[in-house]
Amino acid sequence: MIKYKLKCKKCNNTFDSWFASSKEFEKLKKIKLINCTNCNSLEIDKSIMSPRISSNLNSTKNNSQPKINEVKTKIFEFQKYIKKNFEYVGDNFSYEARSIHYGKKKNKKGIYGKASSEDIKELKDEGIETSIVPWINEKEN
Repeated sequence: MIKYKLKCKKCNNTFDSWFASSKEFEKLKKIKLINCTNCNSLEIDKSIMSPRISSNLNSTKNNSQPKINEVKTKIFEFQKYIKKNFEYVGDNFSYEARSIHYGKKKNKKGIYGKASSEDIKELKDEGIETSIVPWINEKEN
């Protein structure tokens, strides 16, 4: 739904009206089903409507900060767990994952590292299970 402020060219009356879409407005105008609420004229134009902006924008922003901090804390805890329990293989993640999967290398620990989305897709296509974990650099935040 879209709300337009309409203006009559004949009597300068302005009024609001709702439409399913901008195309719907144009269709109704073309078949002459939009008329002035004051003088019944069919000479109606739509004017630009400004979007409705919440007056409590700052309070909404401030209310979300505790949630953001909570999520960051959970991610940092998860990262700490991964660093403690998995082996970091850096940019060699795809190679190391294939080596483990195809039995060329035995690892007591799981691995983590960096891989492109294309690498992850190829690993998945080969049947190699991977997970993408959100990673936040502690120095940036």
